[in-house]
Amino acid sequence: MPSSRTVLNRVTLGLCGLAATAAGAWLALGRTAWRTAVPEGWSALLPHTPLVSSARLASMRGQGWWTPTVMATAVVSALLLAVWGARQLRGQRRRRMPLPPSQGLLRTRAMEDALTGLVMDLDGVAQCGIRVRGRPRTGRLEAVLRVRLRPDSAPSAVLPSLVTIASDTAEALAPYHFRLRVRFTARRHRRPHVH
Repeated sequence: MPSSRTVLNRVTLGLCGLAATAAGAWLALGRTAWRTAVPEGWSALLPHTPLVSSARLASMRGQGWWTPTVMATAVVSALLLAVWGARQLRGQRRRRMPLPPSQGLLRTRAMEDALTGLVMDLDGVAQCGIRVRGRPRTGRLEAVLRVRLRPDSAPSAVLPSLVTIASDTAEALAPYHFRLRVRFTARRHRRPHVH
């Protein structure tokens, strides 16, 4: 079942699309006096004149920057909207993994929260994020852990504890094969400014 954020996001997108379609149809097909509400600089327009005159548009098109700018803007906008739309359509549903001995279900989101709590309790960890991917058919669980260390900490100080957490998790998830990948980053010391 999609999360409430996903449902709200999709409903908002749908309503915005319907509103934009209705507004476009009203402007294209309606015989209304909408031009009376345009800004003051455009108030001298007659009912059937465009907002940008043909002479002004021709002078802009004659500039060397016009065509590359319009094309680049259109391509970048289309790509950004396509990527954003694809990410919205991609399911955000988290997997539920069946647990064979108890016939229960493991929610990967709950596992992420539990592992995040364990890692955040370690000395030297400033921040962490984890993403668990489950493949029930192959019996594999993979977790990608991003750990941001404090400036005075080294990965070698935190790594043994992470290995212990990973082995305990793998033992608890048997018969699944659990794999943990860790990516370390560190906060940099602020350099003092000389005045």
